[in-house]
Amino acid sequence: MGKLFYILFVKFYPLGAGIAALFNNKARLWVKGRKNIFTTIQLAMQHDNANRIWIHCSSLGEFEQGRPLIESIKKNYPAYSVVLTFFSPSGYEHEKNYKGANHVFYMPVDSSINAQKFYDLVQPKMVVFIKYEFWYYYLSEAKKRGIPLLLVSGMFRKSQAFFKWYGNFYREMLQCFTQLFVQTEAAKQLLQSIEINHAIVGGDTRFDRVLEVADHFKPIPEIEAFCAGKTVIVAGSTWLEDDEELDHYANTHTEYRFIIAPHNIGEERLKECERLYKNSIRYSSYLLQDEVDKNQSINTIIIDNIGMLKQLYAYATVCYVGGAFGGDGVHNVPEAAVYSKPVIFGPVYEKYAEAVELVEIGGAFTVVDAIELEEILNELLEDKEAYLNACVKAGTYVKSKTGATETVMNYIQEKRLLTN
Repeated sequence: MGKLFYILFVKFYPLGAGIAALFNNKARLWVKGRKNIFTTIQLAMQHDNANRIWIHCSSLGEFEQGRPLIESIKKNYPAYSVVLTFFSPSGYEHEKNYKGANHVFYMPVDSSINAQKFYDLVQPKMVVFIKYEFWYYYLSEAKKRGIPLLLVSGMFRKSQAFFKWYGNFYREMLQCFTQLFVQTEAAKQLLQSIEINHAIVGGDTRFDRVLEVADHFKPIPEIEAFCAGKTVIVAGSTWLEDDEELDHYANTHTEYRFIIAPHNIGEERLKECERLYKNSIRYSSYLLQDEVDKNQSINTIIIDNIGMLKQLYAYATVCYVGGAFGGDGVHNVPEAAVYSKPVIFGPVYEKYAEAVELVEIGGAFTVVDAIELEEILNELLEDKEAYLNACVKAGTYVKSKTGATETVMNYIQEKRLLTN
């Protein structure tokens, strides 16, 4: 039953994307990016005689997670070409010119024929999937060809299909991996409960990435001037539900500075933010103002670009991370906590070990509504001892979790999966 459902899903997903592309730009990019994809790959491979490593990420978040490993591989095995693929337009469109990879493509739709064709063209010596992606034909084809296949920073929960009575087909995918590197001991034990015994607790490479970003922090002069001498709340990756909880506090605390970085920067979403935050201006417009205009009653900047957020958290007195008022849960908490700042988010965070652990130790705080959010903000901003305690716990936690990239690299070297 599981395999039949999967076959139907991968068969009809492109059809659904094609229909959605008529009115949705993301779906349009998904379809357009795969047009003549094998011709594109073939032409690129004809001009690349090096041995190759294929690394696959679902989207931008998984890319940030896998980036430390990509760069470590390039450093230690410079003779290899890295072929990077994305499933989602939000990853590909943002990173299609990423210099750390030799080639960046959309992943062709999963099927037996496509997987065979892809491996014939790319001929990877090693394959790495980051965190969540499980595509049956690509995984099984790697196993058939005897190509080392790694899952990095994997995270498993009991609710997933692997652990259900109908999960034989999905468990078969896990057997394709040469090695599974999982984030937690709980994930490893969960896999062992279904007789998947080739998992190592390797941690989360995201911690290596956020620490690297923080260590190479570059000031943003305009943001620095906006925040100078003020209490600052930076809210990153926000959805409408997050902004509806935060807007009252921003509108009634005009003496503070607020930086809002929406998860989606489409025009409609930016207008939502402008309606909610009464004393706001878009970052692109703020840059165009002269110094006199910048001293007006504006207390909120709405970020209308992608890529700044990981630097913006450095300017925060307190960080708010969005997503946890929706079904998918909170976004990248370590990206904020790395700067030794308290982090606040909504109630949906149980799937994310780092969020759970930060709440447990007092480096992060979860809220269920605007009233509770205001209470936590006031407590942190008015009680210096409580604030500094949360800062130390957040920063110390992130630093204690680094090293996942080194664990994977040590495995690659010890098993001689690649040769210099």
